[in-house]
Amino acid sequence: MEILEKTGKALQAVRDKKPLVHHITNYVTVNDCANITLSIGASPVMADDVTEVAEMVSFASALVLNIGTLQTRTIESMLAAGKAAKAKGIPIIFDPVGVGATKLRTKTAERIICDLAPNVIRGNMSEIKVLLGVEAGIRGVDSIADEQDAVEVVQRLAERLRCVVAVTGKTDVVAGGGQIYTIDNGHPIMAHVTGTGCMATSLVGSFCGTAKDDVSGTVAGILVMGLAGEYAFSSLQGEESVGTFHTRLFDEVYNMTAEKILKGGKVTQLK
Repeated sequence: MEILEKTGKALQAVRDKKPLVHHITNYVTVNDCANITLSIGASPVMADDVTEVAEMVSFASALVLNIGTLQTRTIESMLAAGKAAKAKGIPIIFDPVGVGATKLRTKTAERIICDLAPNVIRGNMSEIKVLLGVEAGIRGVDSIADEQDAVEVVQRLAERLRCVVAVTGKTDVVAGGGQIYTIDNGHPIMAHVTGTGCMATSLVGSFCGTAKDDVSGTVAGILVMGLAGEYAFSSLQGEESVGTFHTRLFDEVYNMTAEKILKGGKVTQLK
C-alpha cells in the first residue's frame, strides 16, 4: 500500500535529518517522550521556561504541546512557544490530555486551539469528543467513551478545525485534508503502561518534523507506535509483563524498518 511505503521512506527521512522536536509536556511521561523521540532517530528538547521557549523553538522542526500535568506557568510557555512556532511555519502537535476533566484543562485546550491553530491534535476518544462538544465519558485523564463512532467524530473535528485529528484506541483514526485512515496496529497491553499516548504524540512530532504533509506524518507516528507495541508484546516470554514490555517498546521503535512496516502495517484508507 502507498501509505506503508510512504511511512517507510518517512522513517528514513527522520533518521537522516534528525529533526529537533521541542516538547512542553507533562512530568509523568517526559523521560519516556524524550527516549521514544531518540529511539526513532529524532532529537528531543524539553525546555519549558517562558523566558527561553520562543528562542528554543526557533531551532526546532516540530513543537509538541501536552497538557497532562497542567500548570499556570507552563500554559504561558506553551502559548509563547506556539506563537513563535506559528510565525516560523513550524508544525504544532497538540495532545489535550484529560480535557474535559477540569475547567482549567478545557479552557486551556480551547485557548491553545484558538490562539495557535495546531497542525495536529492527537487524543483518546473522550478527549476528541470533548473538543467536538459531544458528551463523553472521562475518568481523570483516561477515556471511557464509546469508540464506535470514531471515524465520524474525528472527521467532523478535523473539518471544523481545519487540521489533522487523530484518535488512538482499539482502532486508531486519522483524518485531515479530506483524507481518512484507520490503523489496526497495537496491543491491549499498551493501555497498562503510562504514557503510550504521549509517546505516540512524540513520534507524530518526529515524523511531522520532516514529512511533506501532516496527514502522512501523523499516520506514520501512530502506525510505528502501534506496530512497535505488537512486536514488543510478541517478544515476551514466561512471566515477563508490563515492565519488560515497556523497555522493549523502545527497542522495537529503535529497530523499526521499512520492511517491518510493509509486512506488519494494518492501515486502511477510507477516503
